[in-house]
Amino acid sequence: MRRRIKEVMPDFIELGEAMKLTREQNRENHRQFINPELVNLMGVLNFDKLFVKAEGTSIWDNEGNEYLDFLGGYGALNLGHNHPEVITAVESIKSPNLLQAALNPFAGALARNLALLTPGELQYSFFGNSGAEAVEGALKLARAFTGKTKIVSCEGAFHGKSFGALSVTGREKYRKPFEPLLPVVEFVPYGDSAALEKALIKEDMAAFIVEPIQGEGGVIVPPEGYLKQVRDICTKHNTLFIIDEIQTGFGRTGKLFACEHEGVVPDIMCLSKSFGGGVMPLAAYIATEKVWKHAYGSLEKATLHTSTFGGNSRAAAAGIATLEIIYREDLTRQAAEKGEYLLERLEHLQEKYPFLQEVRGRGLMVGLEFTHPKQGGLFNKLTGGVVERLADEYLGAMIAGELLNKHQIVTAYTLNNPNVIRLEPPLNVSYEQLDKLLVALDEIFARNKGFGDMVISSSKTILSSLVKKI
Repeated sequence: MRRRIKEVMPDFIELGEAMKLTREQNRENHRQFINPELVNLMGVLNFDKLFVKAEGTSIWDNEGNEYLDFLGGYGALNLGHNHPEVITAVESIKSPNLLQAALNPFAGALARNLALLTPGELQYSFFGNSGAEAVEGALKLARAFTGKTKIVSCEGAFHGKSFGALSVTGREKYRKPFEPLLPVVEFVPYGDSAALEKALIKEDMAAFIVEPIQGEGGVIVPPEGYLKQVRDICTKHNTLFIIDEIQTGFGRTGKLFACEHEGVVPDIMCLSKSFGGGVMPLAAYIATEKVWKHAYGSLEKATLHTSTFGGNSRAAAAGIATLEIIYREDLTRQAAEKGEYLLERLEHLQEKYPFLQEVRGRGLMVGLEFTHPKQGGLFNKLTGGVVERLADEYLGAMIAGELLNKHQIVTAYTLNNPNVIRLEPPLNVSYEQLDKLLVALDEIFARNKGFGDMVISSSKTILSSLVKKI
């Protein structure tokens, strides 16, 4: 007779029970077994709601309230939540999901499809599970191809938090606790092609890695022509050009890949986030035949870089379905048109409210930067300087808190610039849903003339909670 685990381990939480956890039970599990301080941080702005249902752009909490998701999994939900075709594709797999002693037909088909869709002569793919893993593989490939060790990245860049990816991420807060990282990484200002050429002049760099739009840096769009200049400079100085399309790829910016806005082809491209349709973890780096075969093109080198779960059947099936849906539903065009609509109306809000310092982005990848509070304000003095310190890390979070708690719209701030909130809804978001966001922002800005007002209006618990942690 089959015994239930509950009979011998009463505190074990079975799947059915996990689906029925209360908000406080969920908090306590995270507090006791995952990350206590993250629980505290999320609770400060009421970001620890318990969501139990999701479909498209909408999610529902355990009290039946509907919210609009304009965070979109940091760009991982280009198709929205729980797209039924992707789920069906994953559930249709009956063959082995993992079998290393064979060639996976779904991975092979996905790699072929990806080579057809990516620009230029990008051809050979390696599949993994996360964006950081794609970056790790790309850096290794660059070293293996060139025989050089040095890497150039950009100030304000974000490429992940695993060791190599963190080494090319450009924010001290995330790097400092883990130093020394890779010792041969140099940073140049983003969008500054002259600084890049100076860094490459000795021709001792294996690669330059760059985001076509800096996501966590605050949704920073580089000067027009920058990527073309980068391509030329890298070629001139025998340096591989790696483009990180993890957040910008698969239609997000109004092109299938953001580098296509300038007609640029990298030597290596990193992909992830929405690649798995928001259902399965899926990542890849794809390279030209020349680069791949020189690095891994022999029996001795064929297994130098591997991943147990990379390219498993269900993840590959999700990827195949995702690419088909993006193409069939013309989501790239939708992102371009809806992004133009959204940006135009956000710029009208910027003209109306000085508190909104800048609106920037491309397609449905949009950043809103807010005015940093000036020193010496009355509210800042009354709180012993707390306002200034809150602004350094929580200004964007305050706006996001207002949107969540008073308008039921989910957003978040960018990791490398907390004064910026990101808007990255599913690409099939409706115009009606975009208008709901615009009305909510208008109401928030009309009510708040500065950061001090935002602190007061957000909730009575926010300031007291944060003060205790400073």
